[in-house]
Amino acid sequence: METETQKDIKILAIESSCDETAASVVKNGRTILSNVISSQIDLHKLYGGVVPEIASRKHIEKINQVIEEALKEAGVTLDDLDAIGVTYGPGLVGALLVGVAEAKAISFAKDLPLVGVHHIEGHISANYIENLDLEPPFLCLVVSGGHTHLVIVKDYGEFEILGRTRDDAAGEAFDKVARAIGLGYPGGPKIDKLSKEGNPYEFDFPKAKIEDAPYDFSFSGVKSAVLNHLNKCKMQGEEIVAADIAASFQRCVVEVLVEHAIMAAKDYHIKKLAIAGGVASNSGLRSAMEEACKKNQIKFYHPSPIFCTDNAAMIGVAAYYEFLKGTRHGMDLNAVPNLKLGER
Repeated sequence: METETQKDIKILAIESSCDETAASVVKNGRTILSNVISSQIDLHKLYGGVVPEIASRKHIEKINQVIEEALKEAGVTLDDLDAIGVTYGPGLVGALLVGVAEAKAISFAKDLPLVGVHHIEGHISANYIENLDLEPPFLCLVVSGGHTHLVIVKDYGEFEILGRTRDDAAGEAFDKVARAIGLGYPGGPKIDKLSKEGNPYEFDFPKAKIEDAPYDFSFSGVKSAVLNHLNKCKMQGEEIVAADIAASFQRCVVEVLVEHAIMAAKDYHIKKLAIAGGVASNSGLRSAMEEACKKNQIKFYHPSPIFCTDNAAMIGVAAYYEFLKGTRHGMDLNAVPNLKLGER
């Protein structure tokens, strides 16, 4: 292990689990030498959500140039690398396969170690990029389009899941409500923006509690309540105030996320709390969590918005700690679309 840590370790990381084609070169797990993201948002906007076939095709078109750009920006060549890291799950199977095939090709051609990374582990690891003092153990709330998890990060790459969503992930609920009030895709940022103009206490949408699992989440109830309210307004010819609906909905979701996270931090006597995932860039969630942490003497960590959405820098960070632990994958590495956190 000593010899490994004495020289700088540079990892090229590839992320293609959804609709961002991304590549990054990361040095020693905490220094980002490059972070290139090619987003397909404008394409998928036309369809109101991500179309898997289109996403996969775009990844194939973009992946080589994104990697070339990442190497160039970092001032390195493939010969300077120590390993290749790649997201192999969870995500859209076709999209994941593009990244995995690319990583395997480079690994084989250059005889470089291949390290498969769990996408959610990447999101959690995004917190290490700018918070150099952050080290496990800590509590992390992962909130993205497909996932809502409350996790104890026991060590690098070692997790205990305390709670997860029983139905819609928080980001999913944001997207569905945004579509219903006519904001379009992607819903999260648009609701966040509109909320600032509305009254968050205009409506009291329900907040689900799950009896036997205090840390689990459920967002389909609040989503349905918003949709029912919209239908009622339409049927009775009442005015729909989108800003009030957005603000009230966001408040209800944020309150549940914050309450669960703070409760878990207290129950487990954890003094460090981080957030991760696309919804972690929501301004309402960030300020509510900051306030709650301050009140309870908990240190609050969060990545910059650029590292909250899907990116390869976070994958490179996670790959580095896996690499140090000796994680290596062979040419039989495959995409696992429904990979669970902590599974290998």
